[in-house]
Amino acid sequence: MTCRGKSRDGKYKYEYLERSVIVIGGGAAGFFFAIQHMGFYPSDKVIILEQGKEGLSKVRISGGGRCNVTHACFEPGDLAMNYPRGRKEMLGPFHHFATGDIMSWFEEKGVPLKIEEDGRVFPVSDSSDSIIQCFLEETRKLGIEVIYRTKVTDFYKEGNKWKVLTASGESYLANKLFLCTGSSLYFWKILAGKGIHIIDPVPSLFTFHVSDSRINGLQGISFPHTKISSHAGSFVSEGPLLITHWGFSGPAILKLSAFEALLFHQSQYKFDIIIDLLPDMTISNMKDVIKTWDDKRVVPRNPFDIPKRYWNNLMTQLGIDIGKNWADLKNSELELIIQELKNATFKVKGKSTFKEEFVTAGGIDLKELDFTSFELKKLPGIFAAGEVLNIDAITGGFNFQAAWTGAYIAAKG
Repeated sequence: MTCRGKSRDGKYKYEYLERSVIVIGGGAAGFFFAIQHMGFYPSDKVIILEQGKEGLSKVRISGGGRCNVTHACFEPGDLAMNYPRGRKEMLGPFHHFATGDIMSWFEEKGVPLKIEEDGRVFPVSDSSDSIIQCFLEETRKLGIEVIYRTKVTDFYKEGNKWKVLTASGESYLANKLFLCTGSSLYFWKILAGKGIHIIDPVPSLFTFHVSDSRINGLQGISFPHTKISSHAGSFVSEGPLLITHWGFSGPAILKLSAFEALLFHQSQYKFDIIIDLLPDMTISNMKDVIKTWDDKRVVPRNPFDIPKRYWNNLMTQLGIDIGKNWADLKNSELELIIQELKNATFKVKGKSTFKEEFVTAGGIDLKELDFTSFELKKLPGIFAAGEVLNIDAITGGFNFQAAWTGAYIAAKG
């Protein structure tokens, strides 16, 4: 039903467009929710209100433009372990809709997927446009209306309906609302005004700024398997490490940044990290290996497959005579080398956003949500999923998976 009101000059001033469900936010969660809802309730009407000139912006840039749809982690318990915030709450939902379900859904819609060596899942086309066009085509088929350049300024209950106000002056009425506004400070403020507790947002996935003679000028060097911790917290991250122009990046750093996001924020991003470049070796193992290299020079080769450029620079920085054989090194020099490979400390003095894939910790307090339906307890009839919630994950497709799962369960509910 559409009703229009007029101002005194006879011009249309506002418009009430009555729908069964209004989706506020045209991102991954919003589109997937709308499509799933129409699948469950085909007689309903759904409208998506998106503030930008186009939707699905994070889908477009994810995975360097390839769209990292999800991660090949198929057991709900294992999947939930990748969420610093939301681990406990998402365990139940993952039993109802998880990695295998979203992969099957895209395959059924004609978007073949592939699992890469590191577990990340992408469309075979290696283009996020495959995912975007899938969503747009489904919304067209199902008659889902998408209205762009529409900023929601407020919403409130009017009778048994929810009334949504926009900056353009149009108003919309609906039985239910689905909130998927991402990391919008503006919308979190609106929700806070309605009594919803909001956890202050802080960056979650970021790289570390480190200026140190041991790594300066060595950008591009990577280590396939490391363990990294910080003096600020107790979490130990494991995975590949990359030296960059500004310091450190790579999966091990990003994982640490996610799990210690709150502590690092409190420290104003100034803290020490401890890096173990040889986590699969004990100090005793290292000493045994070194003995087999007694007649070999300290450089250019080394017994631990440490990248040559890093190794040569490290020996110079440690003051090791590179003309010596291993057998000629003093015990104190051996201990110094071992310390640098197993327990090297670096000072972090800042951060950078990981590419364009900005992720935050913070949002709607998870205590505000009923995770059997993703409905807000204080505002019956309003559901939420995606980054608007205080749920975030490490890099690798996990944040999208939380969005797919929450949207699916909300749509069904």
